[in-house]
Amino acid sequence: MSTNAVEPEVAGEAASSSHTSLPIDVYFARQPLLDRDGLLSAFETLPRVVDRREAAAIDAEAQARAKDLATGLPPRPGACATALVAAFAAPAVRASLAGHAGWLDVTREVLFHDDLLRIPADRVIFELPTDIGADAELIARLVALHRKRYRFALDNVSKADESLAKLLPYVEAIKIDVREVSPAVLPKFASVMKAAGKILVAMGIETKDEYERALGLGFDRFQGFFFAKPNGGARRASAPRQALLNLLHLLAAEPTVSQLEAELKLNPVLVMHLMRLANSGSMNIGRKVTTLREAINATGTNRIARWTQLLLYADGRKLAAEDDPLLQLVATRARFMEIAVAQLTHAHLEDEDAAFLVGVFSFVDAVFGGSLESTLEVLTLAKPVRTAIIEREGVLGRLLDLSEAFERADWAGVDALCAQLAPLDAATVAAMHLSAAEWAGMSDRNAEDKGLERLED
Repeated sequence: MSTNAVEPEVAGEAASSSHTSLPIDVYFARQPLLDRDGLLSAFETLPRVVDRREAAAIDAEAQARAKDLATGLPPRPGACATALVAAFAAPAVRASLAGHAGWLDVTREVLFHDDLLRIPADRVIFELPTDIGADAELIARLVALHRKRYRFALDNVSKADESLAKLLPYVEAIKIDVREVSPAVLPKFASVMKAAGKILVAMGIETKDEYERALGLGFDRFQGFFFAKPNGGARRASAPRQALLNLLHLLAAEPTVSQLEAELKLNPVLVMHLMRLANSGSMNIGRKVTTLREAINATGTNRIARWTQLLLYADGRKLAAEDDPLLQLVATRARFMEIAVAQLTHAHLEDEDAAFLVGVFSFVDAVFGGSLESTLEVLTLAKPVRTAIIEREGVLGRLLDLSEAFERADWAGVDALCAQLAPLDAATVAAMHLSAAEWAGMSDRNAEDKGLERLED
């Protein structure tokens, strides 16, 4: 199966490369933050900074900073801090956040960097480490940035101490790793922070039980991938899943337009989705589609197949695609897999289609429940696709591992897998993941956008 989605070019360089001539690579993984309704509210952007400068240049910078400190001058911003701010301010990074704010860890050095003001205040929350200090100079900087409407969160808080007390008035949110605080202490600690009017973020939520416990304690945001785990098939679909499976089986058999029309007419919800897809800005056929047959012809079977695959994951609460955390994760991984396999030697169009399928169906147990093996068997996927997902065999299996490692900011894992997937390297993978996230985050904005269409009812 081939795709008729627009294929944006992927630059093989890190996000910072176009903003600085220094040999410093900066790129970001994303980790979703969900609100109490399970909607995507923000992404934490997890940076990696790779300094490729010569040792002499790094030493010279350190000596200059030490001299500034010795003479009482404010130290000049380091090159890595400059590169980090420039990379985060890049339009591509903003586009990859699907319209949501990015939460960014900052050091004291970055916090005092004048280039920080290049980042729009409404698109970022700066995360302060607990050891950043609470001296008069830092407090003055927080106040000055707050006047410009910048917001702050205190990261990885596990206890109440003097530093927390001093910083508390200047931060909007408190991030707590619920596994690092004693179960006997956590309820009282959370209650005190809530009474102070702070947004409580539960970090490291990986299971439904952890999520429900934090929800019961009054946490406002939840960070982790628990929503992508099997939950007994409890996720509500935006269309009956059996109808979607029937449509997928039919599409695999290269149906005629009449056969597709007959199958779609059995489910009015699917017809409504397809009519919206055919009339979305990204189709741009120049006129309004008014019949089901016209919608099928305008959309094409390949795009209908992709739309159906992703629709399996769409939440049934009339969510926009960019607010649905599972759909964003699935679409980004599938698109990344497709782009990445095309960069490998001797890749064919069939490999790109298979890679997209591996990315899509690697999450299928999250919506159907039951074992991954049994669900994939029902889908009658080709053996290479099934073995890549279940056994992690072959190139597709290693690419799936690579996608997961990048999503979790497992940089050692990314490097090790890139060594097996030449000519890929970490910077190239980062650029491809950025492009994939941007594709997943686009939805029906205007005729120029060629990303994922809206999938809400």
